[in-house]
Amino acid sequence: MGTFLKVLLIILIIVIVLLVILFFIGRKMQKKQDAQQAQIEANKQTVSMLIIDKKKMKLMDSGLPQSVLAQTPKMMRRSKLPIVKAKIGPQIMSLVCDAKIFEDVPVKKEVKAVISGIYITEVKGLRKPITDADTGKKKKKKSRYKKFVEKMQEKAGAKPL
Repeated sequence: MGTFLKVLLIILIIVIVLLVILFFIGRKMQKKQDAQQAQIEANKQTVSMLIIDKKKMKLMDSGLPQSVLAQTPKMMRRSKLPIVKAKIGPQIMSLVCDAKIFEDVPVKKEVKAVISGIYITEVKGLRKPITDADTGKKKKKKSRYKKFVEKMQEKAGAKPL
């Protein structure tokens, strides 16, 4: 019984040490991310562009400049990034899009985008707001179960969720 408690105590100490290490690594990474976000905010500019195409592609296949590929960490080179091909003025460029807004970027539409270098952080409609029809999103149909629940709530006089 005594050896079981010793083993359990050792495992508990190892888990606590790992959690402390992860905490400090997380804080360090958060500071780096805050510094990067501040740099993006400092360099942002609004540009009107025509979105030609958008895809999630590997960095090597994306058509980004060679200097960008050289600066990218080796672990990141194999991952897929949201890439937007756009015409800015007379020039066609490949840009990296923020993952949060990638679904909202309309294809074959002219938009006003906030960019920082080759990174798109925000997209707005040039003449009118961007709608789901522009982005290609489809409305989800309600399942039979949800329709049944709504019907039963209506019968019972309850407020719908």
